[in-house]
Amino acid sequence: MNLRDKLRGLLVRLYTRRVEGHLDHAQVPKHIGVIMDGNRRWAKASGSTTVHGHRAGADKIGEFLGWCTEADVEVVTFWMLSTDNFTRPEEELVPLLGIIEDVVRTLVADGRWRVHHVGTLDLLPAGMQRTLKEAEEATADVDGILVNVAIGYGGRQEIADAVRSMLLDASEKGASLEDLAESVDIDMIGRHLYTGDQPDPDLVIRTSGEQRLSGFMLWQTAHSEYYFCEVFWPAFRKVDFLRALRDYAARHRRYGG
Repeated sequence: MNLRDKLRGLLVRLYTRRVEGHLDHAQVPKHIGVIMDGNRRWAKASGSTTVHGHRAGADKIGEFLGWCTEADVEVVTFWMLSTDNFTRPEEELVPLLGIIEDVVRTLVADGRWRVHHVGTLDLLPAGMQRTLKEAEEATADVDGILVNVAIGYGGRQEIADAVRSMLLDASEKGASLEDLAESVDIDMIGRHLYTGDQPDPDLVIRTSGEQRLSGFMLWQTAHSEYYFCEVFWPAFRKVDFLRALRDYAARHRRYGG
């Protein structure tokens, strides 16, 4: 490392401490959604392989959760694999699925996080389905950050699944279609979402410079704040995280009022 890089690193650390010192924990979002974008572009820019980019992105998850613990965040949702990602070439998709499965096992082994899967389980390989179910069971009593792992997730698919679940529930209770039509409301649909018993995200962070949700938690993010960061996900730093929190705290959330 040359002198310029050392000085840059020192300045970043000093700036990080300054931002962290002014952080008001009363203004910290309780639920953060993360669209972890840019693994492949980071790998290409660094002259590495796509698989290496995905591994680097996976390694960032534990680090990010550590920052969230320090900031008193209560729920984090990581979008790890979308329903659209299943159209990727098999030579990329198969290693990616393995990396994601390793992430879930690592979260469980850490012992600090409560893991919950959000997404369509039937789309996933049988081995991953077992891993996710075992992860939820093993961490059910953990008193730490609730970590939603969005795997095989699509926002439109979630709403369709919620409506299907609502219809099946009404049918099991003997309700007629007319009864259901009379009783259905926003809260009823919300209870059937993958995150039905959780608070909606206060803040959604998307890395890599893209400024769109791409279907991420379409229902739950109706009143969320968004923070779009230019840096690719594997290169996301604590200072970038703190900037997102500072930006969030500076906004005035009026919920339409």
